Amino acid sequence: MRIGFLALIVSALFFGLPAQAADGKITIQNNETHGNFIADAEGKPLYLFTTDTQGTDDTKPAISCSDDCLKAWPPYIAKEAPEAGEGVKKDLIGVTDSAGSSQVTYNGWPLYYFVKDEGKDTPQGQDKHGFGGEWYLLTADGEKVHEHGEEHDHD
Repeated sequence: MRIGFLALIVSALFFGLPAQAADGKITIQNNETHGNFIADAEGKPLYLFTTDTQGTDDTKPAISCSDDCLKAWPPYIAKEAPEAGEGVKKDLIGVTDSAGSSQVTYNGWPLYYFVKDEGKDTPQGQDKHGFGGEWYLLTADGEKVHEHGEEHDHD
């Protein structure tokens, strides 16, 4: 794992990509606009990209974000095994290889940050269009957050 983290730092310095390595914990955050959504341990929102391929039991996720996309949407890279915070479904957390590092996944979706997010209460990337797809926050069930914080409960 140390080699993967070192490779991320070297890549970030060489290619100018922001290094977004974290402890791998996923938490639930909430705000009036978007309702409940997953975030990292510091409360920074995490997003899925619709042009990525969601991993399933039989297939690995496929990452389509590269180059300039990764500058705007840095991947959520785990320094250690991802953990589930309160309200997060542990069985939906995973990792996938991303340029020699471990990118965290949730419900099979590779996770990303958005560089314009300035804090945990201000997710700016929800329902953004760019780099050939759309970007969405995810619910605790691993589904995209819908407009105005609507979630589809599966209870």
